[in-house]
Amino acid sequence: MANVKRKVDRECRIFSEQWTNDYFFVQYKDQVPFALFVKRVWRFSRNIIFVVTTKPATVTLLACEGKQEQTEFVEQKADWLHNNIHSFANPSFKVAHILATHGKPFTDGDFVKQCILAVAEEVCPNKREALNGVSLSASTMTRRVEELGDNVYEQLNEKASQFKFFALAMDESNDVQDTAQLLIFIRGVSASFEVSEELAALKSLKGTTTGENIFVQVCKTMEELGLAWSKLASITTDGAPSMVGTTRGLVGRLNSKFEERGLTPPLQVHCLIHQQALCCKVLKWASVMKVVVHCVNYIRKNGLKHRQFQAFLSQLESAYEDVLYYTEIRWLSRDKVLRRFYDLPPEINTFLQSKGETVRELTEPEWKWDLAFLTDVTEMLNHLNVQLQGKGKLISDLYSHIRAFEVKLVLLVRQVEKLDFTHLPATQSYCAEKPPVPFPVEKCKDALEMVQGQFSVRFRELHVNGKAIRLFQNPFAADINYADPSLQFELAELQNCDILKDAFKPDSLIEFYAALPEETYPNIKQHAMKMSTVFGSTYICEQTFSRMKQTKNTTRNRLTDKHLHQTLRLATTRLQPDIELLTSQKQTHSSH
Repeated sequence: MANVKRKVDRECRIFSEQWTNDYFFVQYKDQVPFALFVKRVWRFSRNIIFVVTTKPATVTLLACEGKQEQTEFVEQKADWLHNNIHSFANPSFKVAHILATHGKPFTDGDFVKQCILAVAEEVCPNKREALNGVSLSASTMTRRVEELGDNVYEQLNEKASQFKFFALAMDESNDVQDTAQLLIFIRGVSASFEVSEELAALKSLKGTTTGENIFVQVCKTMEELGLAWSKLASITTDGAPSMVGTTRGLVGRLNSKFEERGLTPPLQVHCLIHQQALCCKVLKWASVMKVVVHCVNYIRKNGLKHRQFQAFLSQLESAYEDVLYYTEIRWLSRDKVLRRFYDLPPEINTFLQSKGETVRELTEPEWKWDLAFLTDVTEMLNHLNVQLQGKGKLISDLYSHIRAFEVKLVLLVRQVEKLDFTHLPATQSYCAEKPPVPFPVEKCKDALEMVQGQFSVRFRELHVNGKAIRLFQNPFAADINYADPSLQFELAELQNCDILKDAFKPDSLIEFYAALPEETYPNIKQHAMKMSTVFGSTYICEQTFSRMKQTKNTTRNRLTDKHLHQTLRLATTRLQPDIELLTSQKQTHSSH
């Protein structure tokens, strides 16, 4: 019997107020009791207590004439700590949140505290001791970021349980340690048409990154968030073989899973931005780009020549101060490089000749025509790319931009045939110089038709779903005869309702569908829910990977996968962490 341990957790003990006077312990709400004085307490006599406290670090000689004075002192100290719990925990949570959203190291908390104390010493010296009690140490910042990230994830879990439909967007990239990181974003819609777009998971793939590996991680994410496969409306990827493979790829395995369950496979979307970028690849025009790259590299590869060229432009009072670098991987910069180069050919040619470098193409009219035309078309393509970028964009908006550009290409071909350069400013500018060589109509027309062909091929699948997208975009303009039979009667009712027709605004689709009566238009609302969740691109993944490379860089390469995940979650979320809730769960003592 001597070895039998007491079951303390079964004794249902409650905190006794007597312990406050006897042991200097107090209890705040339902938290674990804690000590008021956590360093040392010496009792020299019955009425003299020597107290050393920790926050703020002071030494207090308490002379109590009796038990009543001691009780009053302890109660005052307990009340002060209870009333100032937010003063210690709240600021540390808020600073940790700022550090995480900006991808800063946890150790920057100490630096921030030094700055705060330096300002306080000058502005409000009486507050310096109170501010010094707020812990912003690296360990505290680490714990705070973990708690903030967990709180946001709990909120996401709650929202996910209310999703009627949802979509996934995913991409994979290596971090600075060559660990493959799989980003999975989710966009879901509730019955009230509240659309939420959040980071569902960051999965670290330590080995291979096959379709099977990715599929397993997607299944885990679905399980962790309690998501039903029947509610998955679409999936968007970057088009890599491991993603879109029909047999071993993620898409193929997902389709098999849906067939096994007797479900309709989700809509498959290949990132529209990536597709558009591939369309641009056919417009290489190596004869132009080779000369541009050669000239720019000649000027910028040598520090002295680069400085001399900048000084040369300054002496000429040029509108530009430099030429821009171009690299193939940063193809979006090509329009800016070409525009700058097109505006500076005389200056560049003069400078190169002064250095004994002759580039005959710079004076050839044929080459100048090509440069001007390539500059204009590249600017148009890059403008489209910018239109496709952005978080939270509806698939209908992106589809409109694609269709509009395809129409522009048709019009541009006709205009080029007629030597109408209204929408080609660089070409029109060079034409005004009356060059001795005519504009190369056939060459430029062929280039535009090649781009047209690429758009037709790469966006074929998008156009297959065009009717469904256009119906979502404007149900009043949809052709009932070509609509899905389940929607036809509801469309007939909707298109002949003048009140709803007057209330319809294309720029507020979500609000319009949210207001539709469920009992009258159940299928139209369901269709709208699915369409509102579709990711048109993996832009949000690419943007987050950029954050990842800034956060986990060469100086922070030991950042754990868990902390990287929490940091990226806080940096990308639209949800606000419940700091008040987190603070109420903390012990009153500030951390060390």
